[in-house]
Amino acid sequence: MSCKTLYDKVWDLHRVRELPSGSTQLFIGLHLIHEVTSPQAFSSLEEKGLNLFCPERTIATVDHIVPTTNQIRPFSDHLAEEMLKKLEENCSKHSIKLFNLGSGNQGIVHVIAPEIGLTQPGMTIACGDSHTSTHGAFGSIAFGIGTSQVRDVFASQTLAMKKLKVRRLSFLGKLKKGVFAKDLILHVIQKLGVKAGVGYAYEFSGPAIENLSMEERMTICNMSIEGGARCGYINPDKKTFDYLEGKDYSPKGKNWDAAVQWWKSLSSDEDAIYDDEVVFDAAQIAPTITWGITPGQAIAIDSLIPKPEALEKSDQQTALEAYKYMNLKPGTSLEGLKIDVCFIGSCTNGRLSDLKKAAEIVKERKVAKGVKAFVVPGSEKVAKEAEKEGLHQIFIKAGFEWRKPGCSMCLAMNPDKLEKDQISASSSNRNFKGRQGSSKGRTLLMSPAMVAAAAVNGSIVDVRKIIN
Repeated sequence: MSCKTLYDKVWDLHRVRELPSGSTQLFIGLHLIHEVTSPQAFSSLEEKGLNLFCPERTIATVDHIVPTTNQIRPFSDHLAEEMLKKLEENCSKHSIKLFNLGSGNQGIVHVIAPEIGLTQPGMTIACGDSHTSTHGAFGSIAFGIGTSQVRDVFASQTLAMKKLKVRRLSFLGKLKKGVFAKDLILHVIQKLGVKAGVGYAYEFSGPAIENLSMEERMTICNMSIEGGARCGYINPDKKTFDYLEGKDYSPKGKNWDAAVQWWKSLSSDEDAIYDDEVVFDAAQIAPTITWGITPGQAIAIDSLIPKPEALEKSDQQTALEAYKYMNLKPGTSLEGLKIDVCFIGSCTNGRLSDLKKAAEIVKERKVAKGVKAFVVPGSEKVAKEAEKEGLHQIFIKAGFEWRKPGCSMCLAMNPDKLEKDQISASSSNRNFKGRQGSSKGRTLLMSPAMVAAAAVNGSIVDVRKIIN
């Protein structure tokens, strides 16, 4: 036996050489780009007189700056229009495939790549976006990179990186009714902390992980970065193969059979050696929600906001800052907290299954008075499938706005923003100060089902009470 993890195997397969600095020159199989982090990289490339080394391995879409209400060109936001124009020009000049608005495949970069089969087991994937870790759900090793590294991949199709340690997170049992993948990953980050994963790749395993759908697995890997890990992954299995079969970019015919056999060989060996391991009981996880200004400041919905003395000393100062910013008192419950805005979407929870779970909650109910609620599908394909199933009508009838695909209020680099000190119930991934567009805006992260429950209740409520 080789005693290797999937991370070891994929790393070894893509190693070009060892560099004098001690880093490894790693080949990148798939490079995903969007309109925000690519313009400077293209400019830097041209300043050096270089061309793209492997343009066929780069795929582009537009997601961060696109409006979700009116996408008619030119955009009313001049800067957003210029950024999209620049992406169009660069993709044309360098022969890069662009999934633009109206193409049928436009959407959030971490939604579209898996849904059309670009993301496959055993790949190395890079993108100028921190949540590239999403793609690890398929047994790939996926990294978020900075603009200078985007340029490096353009020029050489490689990155200089140091190999990470691997921590296995094993989940026994299964999640209970009303508890979802978002709750699981928020629970992990709350228990281990936002810095625990620094220097690590996270391998998610165990019965509870195996029981999840591919879309739920993407949610978990998406937020591994919020726990400090550079990437997160799950070993490929039959669910992975079933999801990929027939996708536009998936292997076909005899190539498919050969690919599946190879993908199976990539899974971590039974006697693989890990640098660390943590075991969780999935059955003990409750609906989980953030209360502070980091994803690690979270509690189970039936717990109380922690008092500073109950926290590690290293966490107390951030907690004091969070109490003040969020205007919340330690030792109190989040249940009953009034909500102003409810947002369902993002690369974390903007897929069809996420929208279905939320629709089940709001069906035959109405959005509470004074609450602004809206749904933003993660891609044009998700929107089309949701509309085919009538989900948009369920949301609209309940009082939600049904929007066009995009990143929307997850990071508010578009018209979707909080105002003043509004409180947002959000299915996105970050709750930092000002993250959703207002320097005083307050964000509480939770599952789409919990967001839907808050929308119809007008305040935070345990979704299990509605389900039951």
